[in-house]
Amino acid sequence: MTDVPASLVKELRDLTGAGMMDCKRALVETGGDLEAARRLLREQGLAQAGKRAGRATSEGAVLARVDDSAGAMVAVGCETEPVSNNEEFLGFAQHLLDVVSVEGPAAAEALEDERVELVAKLGENVAIVGAERYQGEDGEVVASYIHPPAAKIGVLVQATASPELARLVAMHIAAARPTYVSRDEVPEDEVAAERAVYERLPEVESKPEEVRPKIVEGMLAKRFFAQNVLLDQDWVHDPGLSVGKALAEHGAEVSAFVRYDVGRE
Repeated sequence: MTDVPASLVKELRDLTGAGMMDCKRALVETGGDLEAARRLLREQGLAQAGKRAGRATSEGAVLARVDDSAGAMVAVGCETEPVSNNEEFLGFAQHLLDVVSVEGPAAAEALEDERVELVAKLGENVAIVGAERYQGEDGEVVASYIHPPAAKIGVLVQATASPELARLVAMHIAAARPTYVSRDEVPEDEVAAERAVYERLPEVESKPEEVRPKIVEGMLAKRFFAQNVLLDQDWVHDPGLSVGKALAEHGAEVSAFVRYDVGRE
């Protein structure tokens, strides 16, 4: 059995973040070869990450960084609340935010090795739920809202509006969960499928044929668009207005938004 000095075990631990016993075991198995032991720990971490990949991540954190016309948001999931407050978990989420803020959401892929190592170290699944960066143009602002206290729900909005109004829109989206900004964004096949459902409802089929289309369109507006389209939703800050009317009063428009919820699959 290879005699492994404590200093070498500590060096491997500093390099990998793995536990002392795991580091010692890896060094013994590799005859004290530091690089070989590091590779072994990485391989073991990959294997552990693969086993945990299917586990639900119903805890986690959403982080954002906004500077007037630019902003980024990331959402990272984990399995348990204690890990969501773990310094290393939050450090990974912060590093992800740093990278996305500078390089954009596609850069999140470059952190896969770091994510895998964190899974091995923490002993539970860690998943990047989402990452986005917006850059406002022509006077647009970017605003964010992260719902307290758990910070598991977050919204990033790009809009032609005041920063205060854009933040109110982000708060609305956090609560109302729209899917699209406007009706124009809804795929036609999705609208057609919804329309077909309403057309077959008994309360529609019982009406004269000539009035059925109008009834169906009313149902689409009240039951589908009002639930899924931001501009059609009731404004949570004043339910007497739709979001579209509330924005129009201020000459404001929303061009894009993203909503993350690490607690929802």
